[in-house]
Amino acid sequence: MKKTEADVGEFVAGVSPAKRQRDAETMVALLREVTGREPEMWGTIVGFGSCHYRYPTGTEGDVPIAAFSPRRQATTVYLLDTGAHADRLGKLGPHETGVGCLYIKDLEEIDADVLREIVAEDYRRVIEGDTGSAVFTVTD
Repeated sequence: MKKTEADVGEFVAGVSPAKRQRDAETMVALLREVTGREPEMWGTIVGFGSCHYRYPTGTEGDVPIAAFSPRRQATTVYLLDTGAHADRLGKLGPHETGVGCLYIKDLEEIDADVLREIVAEDYRRVIEGDTGSAVFTVTD
């Protein structure tokens, strides 16, 4: 995955439907607060900071430290492993999960403080290198 030169504000302004655009604006503010970093575009993903990862298998690449994407059906929040947040996810409100993705259809229906805790914990884990079998190295 690579950063692009696209403008985050323009990207968010073009998000539809309107509810997803509203949620994207909220997520930019929340991730900016949690990470202390400015957003950058990684294709259609809004990322904060960057890191290089390498798995024991040799698979490696570059990704944002914290990120989300306003998809048509739901806002996707990218995490290391949703299973690590089982207790908090039970308090979050309506959502679905994949292994490393949290899908939220409406941010107004979830507990923003719980979401902030989940994102902050994942961010901390990457910064501190507490990521399980993969090695993550912060690059900016």
